[in-house]
Amino acid sequence: MLSPVLALLAAATNALGTVMQRRAATLVPQSGGLRIGLMWDLLRSPVWLLGIAGVVLSATFQAAALATGALAVVQPLFMLELPFALFIASLVFRRPMTRAGWLPVAGMGAGLCVALFAAAPTGGTLQVPTSRWTTVMTCCLVTVAVLCAIAVKLPTGRPRAACLGMAAAVAYSLTAALMKFSTAVLGLRGMTAFFTAWQTYAFAALGLCALFLLENAMQSGPLVASQPALTLGDTLVSLTLGVTLYGERLRGGWWLALQIVGLMLVVRGVVRLSRLRLVAVP
Repeated sequence: MLSPVLALLAAATNALGTVMQRRAATLVPQSGGLRIGLMWDLLRSPVWLLGIAGVVLSATFQAAALATGALAVVQPLFMLELPFALFIASLVFRRPMTRAGWLPVAGMGAGLCVALFAAAPTGGTLQVPTSRWTTVMTCCLVTVAVLCAIAVKLPTGRPRAACLGMAAAVAYSLTAALMKFSTAVLGLRGMTAFFTAWQTYAFAALGLCALFLLENAMQSGPLVASQPALTLGDTLVSLTLGVTLYGERLRGGWWLALQIVGLMLVVRGVVRLSRLRLVAVP
């Protein structure tokens, strides 16, 4: 039970970091493109630094959760970051969530519980061949590049924020997959093996790239546009990576129907949250 608890703590602290970053993104000069200077402006914002502290704390919880549990369990629990983020945003921006917003939140929670119970991810191996790493990383990076190319052609608003949010989701999912390998190496072989594994440097570089995409997503549109794409995308991509990369197994047979029901409840909740004006954040 340690891994799910750590994953929930990671989701809550990451939600706090996300809201603080979104707040900071509204206080710095706006831009229509992917502006590198945005990071320099944010570095001088105390609110953004508070958000980054939340992200660092979340990464610590996430690493511990991945070291003790399956990728297909840990990352789906990150979906609860969305209701956490919306609730925290309602406090930060002093605009409480409406009653209509709590129903899809409850639906998301119920759907996630049903889907994970039905899937019951098990197994998995760290013996991942280089060819599989190459294929998975190529597919993910190409997807991120395509989403970014589409986003830069869109005007500032919800579609652009959602597109960049999805790109960040793919990048974060791949980062988590790399982090899982590195933390396992740290626990099994020690610090020297950790710093000599290429996955350690890959997840650090990709994590910075994902952070850059997320900052631009949050500046491109409201939180209720970027966060659902980030949350749902991260969950689905991570489930796929857990199965295809690490060989984690999900229950089949009639359990598959229950997994689909749970996933439909989650998707319905995310879609409703993205369409409702839950918190009037700028």
